[in-house]
Amino acid sequence: MQDKMKYVNALIGLLVAAVTIYFWRYELFSIAFLSVRVYDVVDILAVAFVLYSLYKIFKGTRAAQLLSGILILILLSVIVRWAELHGMSWLLANLSTVWVIAVVILFQPELRRILIYLGQNPFVRYIFRVKSLEMVGEVIDAIMTCKDRKWGMLIVMEGEVGLKHIKEKSTSINARVSAELLVSIFNPTSPLHDGAVIINHEVIEAAKCILPLSEEMQGSRMKLGTRHLAALGLSEETDAHILVVSEETGTVSYVNNGIMKRGLDEVQLNKILNNLII
Repeated sequence: MQDKMKYVNALIGLLVAAVTIYFWRYELFSIAFLSVRVYDVVDILAVAFVLYSLYKIFKGTRAAQLLSGILILILLSVIVRWAELHGMSWLLANLSTVWVIAVVILFQPELRRILIYLGQNPFVRYIFRVKSLEMVGEVIDAIMTCKDRKWGMLIVMEGEVGLKHIKEKSTSINARVSAELLVSIFNPTSPLHDGAVIINHEVIEAAKCILPLSEEMQGSRMKLGTRHLAALGLSEETDAHILVVSEETGTVSYVNNGIMKRGLDEVQLNKILNNLII
């Protein structure tokens, strides 16, 4: 039965491909001597989508004004060539290389935003999801080991808000996430066990990080230790996702946006971490 379904699915796929190829160059209509085909419409829609996406990214930033200036220069270049002003054409052509360098320098923050925007695309995130799942497994293994041994642990997964000011005052690691490395860092005999580790893009960037304590009145939180207060303090200032293992009880907690979930088991922890990469 399964073999038949595979053949049926393959046949349907071939039929869809054949129909697509047939209609890809199908002429929709003509304007004077121009023929508008299906792929022309697809091309126009794709360019419009790209331009609209760039407009959304640049809107409200200084890059919008810079982009307007570049468009004016491009328009000026077209006019100069049409008017056959060879001197100006030569000057603008030789400045084109400088324009490329200027765009990279001036639009550096916006280019970073574009790359982040592309990286957050669901399709791109799905492609790299398998790799992220391996990282999740390593983190969970390390947490469960420290939980059983009642070793204190404080793991920070960096969000969109950068933590450079914290990492600069810590010990640089820059190693791929692994359960063995995390457990060795939080071993009570390790010189790095005090403080937190910061993970960014599946890399342990820093250890022995000092986090800001929560500014709220302790009140009902008086029984919380320094690790939990530090986790709350960072979550109140950033969008980081923070995991804590209590040294006294071995309890696992998850902190984000000033909210703490305590007493997590392995299943709940796995669900939370998997939701972060979907």
